[in-house]
Amino acid sequence: MDLQAAAERWSLTLGEPYEQGAAGYTTRAELDDGTPVVLKLVHPHRESECEADALEAWDGDGAVRLLARDESGYVLVLERCEPGTHLSTLDPDAALDVLIRLLPRLWKPAGEAFHTLADEAAWWASYVVDEQHDPRLRDAALAAIRELAPTQGEQVLLHQDLHAENVLAAQREPWLVIDPKPLVGEREFAVAPIVRSFELGHSKREVLHRFDRLTGELGLDRERARGWTVAQTVAWTYDSKYHARHVETVRWLLE
Repeated sequence: MDLQAAAERWSLTLGEPYEQGAAGYTTRAELDDGTPVVLKLVHPHRESECEADALEAWDGDGAVRLLARDESGYVLVLERCEPGTHLSTLDPDAALDVLIRLLPRLWKPAGEAFHTLADEAAWWASYVVDEQHDPRLRDAALAAIRELAPTQGEQVLLHQDLHAENVLAAQREPWLVIDPKPLVGEREFAVAPIVRSFELGHSKREVLHRFDRLTGELGLDRERARGWTVAQTVAWTYDSKYHARHVETVRWLLE
């Protein structure tokens, strides 16, 4: 469905587009009663296949509310977050306070619509082994995947890209999560994107501080959380423009 077809389907008046990211095209819009919304056309990708399903499962509890979707799940009408300020504009510890409060609200039981963390980890392993990684980092990631994937605890819905740029200031709640790349897996995985969230500070002290606060205050197994953070960060590093920062994060966690 193209932009104009989506506007016609839901009687939207299109407004100014947002600055575009890698995940899709988003623009301000209004319903025919004047309600401000966001129209999002998601770029089809393995990680975003079930974005609409995740938003439906959360049903506005800590996350932006899904108002409508097309049959493909790639064209969405979303609650608009105003003023829409990024969480990263807060003091880093204040931002971490927000994330620690939000995470348990997102950990809901989930059905079979979603990719599992175990399947996703197997996919990472399939290409990490062939990429030009530091051998120590590559081997640590593969070892974590082999150990952790088959021994997980309770399975819940996870946002595998939950960092401080994917939480926005809103009116219905002070802060709402956006842009899920959902998985179903154990809670310990959830710290990974936040630990490497360099917009909250990127130094050894800051990275380890985030790791300590997240695992301690949320009652998570530190070694499992460390392993998942290493595994996903190595897997997401090979084609990232933030490669050097991600490598440093993994090295600090392995020390």
